[in-house]
Amino acid sequence: VVCAGFMQGTALTKAATEFPDARFVFVDGWVLTDEAGNVLTNVAPITYQEEQSGYLAGYAVVKDGFEKLGFMGGGGGTNPACCRYGYGFAQGANDAAKEMGKTVELKYSWQYGASFSASPELEAMAKGWYENDTEIIFACGGSMFSSIVSAASANDAYVVGVDVDQSYESETVVTSALKGLVNATSWAIGKFYAGEWDEVGNIATSLGANDDAVGLPTETWSLESYTIEEYEALLASIKDGTVTIDSSVLEADAIVNAGLENVEIIYE
Repeated sequence: VVCAGFMQGTALTKAATEFPDARFVFVDGWVLTDEAGNVLTNVAPITYQEEQSGYLAGYAVVKDGFEKLGFMGGGGGTNPACCRYGYGFAQGANDAAKEMGKTVELKYSWQYGASFSASPELEAMAKGWYENDTEIIFACGGSMFSSIVSAASANDAYVVGVDVDQSYESETVVTSALKGLVNATSWAIGKFYAGEWDEVGNIATSLGANDDAVGLPTETWSLESYTIEEYEALLASIKDGTVTIDSSVLEADAIVNAGLENVEIIYE
């Protein structure tokens, strides 16, 4: 059974305890224990190196000419995946700006995203950003996307999607920071059928570029200046270790002091 999403943790704990002979893949999850504190070895928790995907998106949009960026994150600044996405986005924007000999602006916020839900308040905040010259916002938090897209549509502005290719949902989406849900699921199920469950059950696995589990949707993006060839070269540099991306900043406001010299961070 594949359970996608960290919010399934409580239900999955009950199911995995009740059915010890079944195997469960917990996407965006963690090692689970039963009420007695025993580790549930029939659960394979999988996370992603979202910082790599965020980096690719931040680098791409700056290379494409965007200079006033925004990031609106879910979880109120405590969700590790959203924190990794945001920090990676900032690093990618910084490195691209440095190569181009410029400084870019990044408004950065966790407001109104604690529940990952759309809201009038979130939409109003996004509209305010766009009306004050923000060109593109990384919408990183589930249903928050619809509020940010609505604000972008009203201001002829742009959005970066998250997790899956969201270009199908709005023409405002320039690209999306992906994590390979299909690849991760296939990988874990393959371990089961190969008789290698012991390699993944009760073991926190983090998948990234080398597992083809992060990236950008090159077939549907609407980037105009940044090329697929440039993207593939950057992705290869991440895979071979030439480009490294820090994932250590997991506090809501720590990015302000992350030492990104070519990004002006405006924390709101």
